[in-house]
Amino acid sequence: MRWVRIQTPDGYEGYGWVQDGRVGPVTGSPFDEYQRGELRWSLEEVRLLAPVQPRKIVAVGRNYPAHAAEHGAEVPPVPLIFLKPPTAVIGPGDPIRLPPQSKQVEHEAELAVVIGKRGRWITVDEAPKYIWGYTAANDVTARDLQRRDGQWTRAKGFDTFAPLGPWVDTEFDPTDATILCRVNGEMRQMGSTREMVFSIPQIIAFVSSIMTLEPGDVILTGTPAGVGPLQSGDVVEVEIEGLGILRNPVEAERARAI
Repeated sequence: MRWVRIQTPDGYEGYGWVQDGRVGPVTGSPFDEYQRGELRWSLEEVRLLAPVQPRKIVAVGRNYPAHAAEHGAEVPPVPLIFLKPPTAVIGPGDPIRLPPQSKQVEHEAELAVVIGKRGRWITVDEAPKYIWGYTAANDVTARDLQRRDGQWTRAKGFDTFAPLGPWVDTEFDPTDATILCRVNGEMRQMGSTREMVFSIPQIIAFVSSIMTLEPGDVILTGTPAGVGPLQSGDVVEVEIEGLGILRNPVEAERARAI
């Protein structure tokens, strides 16, 4: 099943379900009890919001060897994790805003895992039971600030730096899916989820040994090689084979006095 969050011309805002290019409303919570309504709108007539509103976003760095190599970094012995704030989340079609503090903002196409139920100390074998579904993500990064700060909070945490979408697919198979990134139609990244150093169950087990995972939390699983710059006026697309395309325009944010 594919889940979306939508705004419709007739005033509905909330969760929906997708089938054959049409969308129906959902009452209740996808993480608890819910009921699907009839398919009422086409995808073209609704606005797709970020498909989930996470309480936290946990991301994994250097989980693809070629990406680690392109930055001259070693593959870590255990998952290298960091947090992105919920305020960074935007949906399909929403603009990525380039902050005035950075001169080098880059795209990072990633597969995102959405957690379906609360868990702590989850084992590798148990991990699949805690997954609600999958969506595409862009771990937008101010690369110059990442290098300058020596840690990643500011570089990864600007508003709009966590596009998610277009939907959450609860039946997606993440074993060997192609991940692509295009900017203005030009291919920038191409890799496969099979190249991950740490598998999704291993990542969930590791993260849950540190912090409790809650329904709706998002885990970004790392990016393949080929990350590159974004400029105002660009359109960046993250495509995951069998999952969909996340498309966002890019615009500059005006500097303000602080």
